[in-house]
Parts: sequence; C-alpha cells; structure tokens
Amino acid sequence: MSKSELPVLDTEAAVPCCPPITAAELSQADAEKMAAMFKALSDPVRLRLFSKVASYAGGEACVCDISDVGVSQPTVSHHLKKLREAGLLTSERRGTWVYYRVAPPVVASMSAMLDLRT
Repeated sequence: MSKSELPVLDTEAAVPCCPPITAAELSQADAEKMAAMFKALSDPVRLRLFSKVASYAGGEACVCDISDVGVSQPTVSHHLKKLREAGLLTSERRGTWVYYRVAPPVVASMSAMLDLRT
C-alpha cells in the first residue's frame, strides 16, 4: 500500500459486541476492545477532533476544516489516525483531501455498554 492510500476500515469488525456493563462481566477480549476506544477518546485533542467531525454539517468533515485545535497539522493527522485505528472514525480520500465520518455503530455500542437502565 502506498503512502497516499488509506486502509479501509471494516466497520463490522470494529463494532464491539459488548452487552451493557450491568448485564454481565466483560470478557477479556471485549474489555480490551472497549478500552482501546475509550483510550482514544481520553486525549483532549482527540476528543475535540471527534466532536468536530461528529458535529460537522453533513456528517463528514474534511481534514482541512477541522485542523484548528491548537496543535500542528502533523499532530492532527496523528490523532485522527488514532481515532481511525480505534474504529471511531472512518475516512475517505478524495483527491488531495481526506474526509472523516463518525462510525455510528461503534459509538452506539459504546453508549449501549454504559447504559445503566437495564
């Protein structure tokens, strides 16, 4: 794969299968999967970037429109990569720009896992 190609995220593989936290004890595999996602969001810059993408008009944001978070462009790219690797964002290259979207099934699963109403 060349540097200009981005890996395609298999969103089905990235979706955690965890039940609500009150339903049962998490397995080791589920705990590791969920911890990676929460860890990706635990950084303030990543959380801001995630929020910018999630709240952007049309549900997707060009990297050129969300890079104003107080760090350099290479650092923004690093943080976006970490969010992609955790399965929280998907990306698509269009010409020279990369567009990001929130991965709704993954975010819904994280929310459902923390639901205490069960």
